[in-house]
Amino acid sequence: MAGARAPAPPGGTGRRAARGAARWLPVVPATVLLLVFLAGPIAYCVHLAFTDTQLTGQESASFVGLANFRRAFADERFRHAVLLTLLFTVLSSIVGQNTLGFALAALMRRASRPVRAVTGAVVIAAWVVPEIVAGFLLYTFFNRRGTLNAVLEQLHLPTQNWLFTLPILAVSFANVWRGTAFSMLVYSAALSGIPREVTEAAEVDGASGPRRFWHITLPMIRRSIATNLMLNTLQTLSVFGLIWAMTRGGPGNRSETLPVFMYDQAFLKSLIGYGTAVALLLLLVGAVFSVVYLRLMREEV
Repeated sequence: MAGARAPAPPGGTGRRAARGAARWLPVVPATVLLLVFLAGPIAYCVHLAFTDTQLTGQESASFVGLANFRRAFADERFRHAVLLTLLFTVLSSIVGQNTLGFALAALMRRASRPVRAVTGAVVIAAWVVPEIVAGFLLYTFFNRRGTLNAVLEQLHLPTQNWLFTLPILAVSFANVWRGTAFSMLVYSAALSGIPREVTEAAEVDGASGPRRFWHITLPMIRRSIATNLMLNTLQTLSVFGLIWAMTRGGPGNRSETLPVFMYDQAFLKSLIGYGTAVALLLLLVGAVFSVVYLRLMREEV
């Protein structure tokens, strides 16, 4: 019959299925690794958060539902750790790393090549230092007998034990010192992508520097700003080694952020279930920040 479709050759369906399976075959190892080393541990942590699991002194764990989460919200020390975590994140990431990184990137665009090379090397050197090493370096800087007080003494200025009087500010400064390089690199790439013709045309039209910055530079690098803020915030929320090396959350709990509080509960007090519940709450805080930044990236200026 005219227009009738020819019958499919024998085995054609099987060959198509085999080709489809072959296309998926290269991603099977990666999928297995993700399931075993990422999805598996996450699922196990979620399970632990709803149990009373302890490291020692317990024959078997039992399901306790939302008890760990209710305990956390009723714990004044936990609420204090949440406030310190938000303060640490705002000071060292949103304000410190973000602002200083942008300033360095903008200044290096106008600097000579030797100045750019030296500045970039110094800033990036602090970034590649391991977190625990950076913590010990900044501990010696802020210690009562450390570098900062030695300089202040030479200038005949008053000294103090910075890690005791201003611990959260000291660890915030340390995080800024270590993490600014990432923001500098992000903003250097973003600023390099702005066409010179646009800024030159604005200069010809008589636009001042602040107006060019507000109406041209910021709108054109808006997505880079949001991306940098999101990555920096998530990294800062998980900072542990830096604070632990400098203050261990002290004195008292005046620099105890959520990662330090979680470690103390889970491993020093052996309350694995409760500590894991705190970790999930920290994950929720990071998710909230991520949603806010993603919405900023989608909105038009």
